[in-house]
Amino acid sequence: MMDKDEQAEVDAASGSALNTLRLRAERRWTDHAMVFPDSFETHSPEAVQRLLHDLRVHQIELEMQNEELRESQAALDASRARYFDLYDLAPVGYCTVSVQGLILQANLTAASLLGVPRSALVKQPLSRLIVKEDQDIYYLQRKQLLESAEPQSCELRMLKNDGAQFWAKLMISAAHDADGAPELRVVISDVSVRKLAEEALFRAELMQNAIFHSANFSMIATDAQGVIQLFNIGAERMLGYAAADVLNKITPADISDPQELIARAEALSFEFGNPITPGFEALTFKAAHNIVDMYELTYLCQDGSRIPAAVSVTALRDAQEQLIGYLLIGTDNTARKRVEAERTLFDQLLQDKNLALEAARFAAERANRAKSDFLSSMSHELRTPLGAILGFAQLIESGTPLPTPTQKRSVEQILKAGWYLLDLINEILDLALIESGKLSLSVEPVSLGDVMLECESLIESQAQKYRVSVVFPELESPHCVQGDRMRVKQVLVNFLSNAIKYNKVGGAVAVTCSRTAEDLIRISVRDTGAGLSPEQLGQLFQPFNRLGQEANVVEGTGIGLVVSKRLVELMEGRIGAESVVGEGCEFWIELKPMTALQSAANIVESRSEYSPIKSADALRTLLYVEDNPANLMLIEDLIARRPDLELLSAQDGQQGIEMARKVLPDVILMDINLPGVSGIKALKVLGDDPNTAHIPIIALSANAIPRDIENGLKAGFFRYLTKPIKVAEFMDTLDLALKFTEK
Repeated sequence: MMDKDEQAEVDAASGSALNTLRLRAERRWTDHAMVFPDSFETHSPEAVQRLLHDLRVHQIELEMQNEELRESQAALDASRARYFDLYDLAPVGYCTVSVQGLILQANLTAASLLGVPRSALVKQPLSRLIVKEDQDIYYLQRKQLLESAEPQSCELRMLKNDGAQFWAKLMISAAHDADGAPELRVVISDVSVRKLAEEALFRAELMQNAIFHSANFSMIATDAQGVIQLFNIGAERMLGYAAADVLNKITPADISDPQELIARAEALSFEFGNPITPGFEALTFKAAHNIVDMYELTYLCQDGSRIPAAVSVTALRDAQEQLIGYLLIGTDNTARKRVEAERTLFDQLLQDKNLALEAARFAAERANRAKSDFLSSMSHELRTPLGAILGFAQLIESGTPLPTPTQKRSVEQILKAGWYLLDLINEILDLALIESGKLSLSVEPVSLGDVMLECESLIESQAQKYRVSVVFPELESPHCVQGDRMRVKQVLVNFLSNAIKYNKVGGAVAVTCSRTAEDLIRISVRDTGAGLSPEQLGQLFQPFNRLGQEANVVEGTGIGLVVSKRLVELMEGRIGAESVVGEGCEFWIELKPMTALQSAANIVESRSEYSPIKSADALRTLLYVEDNPANLMLIEDLIARRPDLELLSAQDGQQGIEMARKVLPDVILMDINLPGVSGIKALKVLGDDPNTAHIPIIALSANAIPRDIENGLKAGFFRYLTKPIKVAEFMDTLDLALKFTEK
């Protein structure tokens, strides 16, 4: 859009042309009108005819003049349209700005550069479109223009409507509107590409200068013949030569180890099959043939010293790819060489140390295996004589006639020492099994309520002996944890026994059960004893460490807590202790929660009625070998629906073997993870016995991964069922096993 001055010029030109044509027509009309009389009556017909002829001629001239006027107007309109097109579509932005800085007019290019509609620019301060940090530049240029009337030019950053910045060149000049009031004309050009290129070039020059003047590496540039033309500060500092000492005087080969040059020339000659001179050519041969070349050499310094350096060589070429020289960039390799030598020595020492440690570890593992094997193999030999000692001592104690008071005291000492020795043997064997990795756990849902009841009965007499009250929690809802039922009970009994033994007379023990923030079940045993110091807490869970209680009359082995810790960790739980001296101790374990156990908790199918395969008068016998009472209760509930079956039970593998041999049941259900003799071993023993080999044995286990099932079937189980029990599958398997025995 044009400014007011330009509009006024266009309008003036148009008006002048039209006025000229109008005046010419009026003069012609006036000239003829002057000869017209007031009436045609006084003239002859010839005169009238002449006048009419003249009028027609004047009419034709007026029409021609009007046509000329219309053509001039059309040409003027076309010119004005072209002018506006050139103004709006110019490659630069045009703005007319008031002296106060407000935009009065703007072309389309200016609006496009700033990313706003042209109407939105009008009456907006131009300074608002300039980056804040650069506004002072604009104000200064505008001030200088108003003071001097000389056009001003500057480069600054402007803002688009979306907040993006671009570099712009502003050319500001003075102008006047149609009324003669002063204005500013601003031409805006986008120079971002040039500015970015200039900045990149500037940064590149800075980087090149930094590299050239860097003292961290040497830069040596030569001409095509190898004569040094550039020798930077890094080269001066590294080699001790001043640039003036080497420029246009020597080649890099003159300050390199000659023996290394000879060796390098020989290697290159062999590699490329061409004889190569052991001089500068040996240093640059690969680079001259456009091969990336990096090598190590030794520089000879001015003071006679030698510096190992890593050197990269590049060929320098002009725009026509003609070789004009070489650039050798080197770094001091002294530190790296020293580090490599130290690392080599360290690696050798570390290797020797690792070999020694490996030998020690192997010896320790062998000794540990030997110890574990020895303890395991000695379990029977230790328990047999100890059983005889305890058995006969109990016979003497309860025999007839009763022992004398002296004999009674002696027998009590024998029994006390015997039971203590049995506990010690059991704990040592447990620890040996754990350390050897041979301990088998039956990880299943464990009801804490049932375990608490058993623990309460087990420690009742001990609590009465020490006159300590023990309070167990009343669980409002069933609490079940993931673990081995027997081992959970073993850990809690150990906690309770210690809490009673090391308590004060008339003291108390409180057992609590809660859920932690991490959704674990915590079982805590708190006593009112003397407590432990921080040093003693740090020594907990160490084998045979009784924390200074060795002289105490209270017996102990110092192994129970160690075994408890290992058992809890094997059950994927946590164990810990807290204490305040004089206020007692709190020992706790945390185990993962599991679904509550109920008599039908492991049943995943709805109850169905099953028809026995025989009548009730043909009673069949089912033996279930299981150490978990809850699992046994479930099977009892299921078999209660089968009047054709009688259920017998055994709590461990050895008892199961003995009962099977004695009763010869029709079918045997066998848990895998049993205390003492495992289900797999019991299966083998019964299979090797001709009297029991025919009995189908069904595995019933929580080990449900395919590998366990496959191994169980390979071992010889008739079928392998997994917990939770599927009732239909369980009953069908029983019927199948019973039919098998009829063959």
